[in-house]
Amino acid sequence: MRFDKVIGQAHIKEHLKTTAKNGRVPHAQLFVGNEGCGTLAMALAYAQLLLEVSSNNPETTQKKVAKLQHPDLHFAFPVTTNNSVKKHPVSDLFLQEWRSFLKEQPYGNLFNWLESIGVENKQGLISVDEAQNIVKKLLLKSYEGGFKVMMIWMAEKMNIAASNKLLKLIEEPPDKTIFLLVTENEDQIINTIKSRCQALYFPALSENDIVQALVTREQLSENEARKIAHQADGNFNKALHILRQDANTLQFEQWFITWIRAAFRAKGNAAVIQDLVVWSSEIAKSGRETQKQFLGYCLQFFRQALLLNYASPELVFLEIQTPKFDLKNFAPFVHGGNIHAINKELNDALYHIERNGNAKIIFLDLSMKLTRFLHVKETPVG
Repeated sequence: MRFDKVIGQAHIKEHLKTTAKNGRVPHAQLFVGNEGCGTLAMALAYAQLLLEVSSNNPETTQKKVAKLQHPDLHFAFPVTTNNSVKKHPVSDLFLQEWRSFLKEQPYGNLFNWLESIGVENKQGLISVDEAQNIVKKLLLKSYEGGFKVMMIWMAEKMNIAASNKLLKLIEEPPDKTIFLLVTENEDQIINTIKSRCQALYFPALSENDIVQALVTREQLSENEARKIAHQADGNFNKALHILRQDANTLQFEQWFITWIRAAFRAKGNAAVIQDLVVWSSEIAKSGRETQKQFLGYCLQFFRQALLLNYASPELVFLEIQTPKFDLKNFAPFVHGGNIHAINKELNDALYHIERNGNAKIIFLDLSMKLTRFLHVKETPVG
């Protein structure tokens, strides 16, 4: 991928080009940014530039990198077992799928990646087996005599054993070896690794950048593109999902509305509690990545209801497909008196799901609390 294919982030592009041009390339860099802002796409473009400037034949290098098959470009990313890989999963066993993913979804997230290899019901990990492979690769000499680039995507998924295994190598890498670590959550990377990396922080994409990308790449009209960009919150991956209205969105909406309706009926009606138990069991059957995506959807739904309740309809983009559910009727139940508690419980649930908590218990507990919160009255001002 070349820099002109990376959306926005002009300041970071210029900085990276300058480091390569002047030969001042930090040996370990950390690209930090939320989903859909372009950290992975930028890392690919930067890796291509580094390999080209250090090559005796830039044109041949460009062709190899374009196919993601350059012998001095290495990848590590979260993996797990699937129907084809039964044990000791490492990135090299998934390179064909990874190349397809990078070409088709360079702004994709971890859920998209795991879905593409048929393991959306599991959590991906960068294990010590992976770290051992990285060490072996990087101790070899550069194939073409220039830079060797090791790109670690979703570096926060390295477990402690893998992190400790790589620590010395990141601190003192072999000659002309560049580490590019890409992360959405730097707080989950151990401090001893973070302190050895030069961090670059990526802002969310501007609405205009997303509009331009949708117009040129998806052939949308500017009005259509702007409507989607307004909903995307600086996340190009989210913009594409909105455009394609993937099945998860409708499923999440149905889950959410079933949940809300049961929560309203549950007050003073013990029989309805069984409905919430059934609902929690259904969500628990889905994969953890799906559960995390659903909780994110819930946070967004409540924010949209709050904006509508406080007379900011121009910021409301949610379009409900479910018959006989009107966001305007739901909005008055989301207000300053309960939104902080709702947000806290949703984020707590997300935290526990990420740490392999029992999903059925987590969602049932959340349901019980939500039932109380939705019946909290807004405290009058003054």
